[in-house]
Amino acid sequence: MNTTLRLRRVAVAATAALALPLALAACSDDKGSTDQAADKTPKATQSADKSASADPMAGPFGPACASVPEDGAGSFDGMAADPVATAASNNPALSTLVTAVKKAGLVDTLNNAENLTVFAPTNDAFAKIPKADLDKVLADKETLTKVLTYHVVGQKLTPAQLENGSFETLEKSKLTTAGSGEDYTVNDSSKVVCGNVPTANATVYIVDTVLMPKM
Repeated sequence: MNTTLRLRRVAVAATAALALPLALAACSDDKGSTDQAADKTPKATQSADKSASADPMAGPFGPACASVPEDGAGSFDGMAADPVATAASNNPALSTLVTAVKKAGLVDTLNNAENLTVFAPTNDAFAKIPKADLDKVLADKETLTKVLTYHVVGQKLTPAQLENGSFETLEKSKLTTAGSGEDYTVNDSSKVVCGNVPTANATVYIVDTVLMPKM
């Protein structure tokens, strides 16, 4: 009996000795797999976040963007919350354009449309036009409407699309764009001074020269 009992104890001990390394190995593998999965998820997320933040075209760009207020209705965040005509009215540099839009009766048209791109001339852009000529255009609703709608494209354009683009405007004739990085021109003469500005229904590219369609 003692011999039989002793043999049984030895067999149990041997089995336990063999099972222990296997159990430890399995635990080690599971822990390694868990650690690897934990490592991979943050790295992928961090990589995506880094890629998004590194995109120079993710937000507004250009020298004139520095003059945009940091907060309030005229800031980039404020403009993004309003439709385009309202957003422009909160930017002091676009006051002449806003006056022209009101004279042409286009405020509701622009605010209620979807997915527009507006090339918005600054006050200085309008100042390049001789006052007598500008006053004449502002007093002629048909001509004014033609000029203003030539600045509007019926789709949202990204900076990449401006690199070598040709787009039909709401005025029904085409304008062209060219450039790269943060340097773009429209119709070879008007420079984008603050581009890729979001509003609730449009993307705005502020330009330094008024665009003129063929009359």
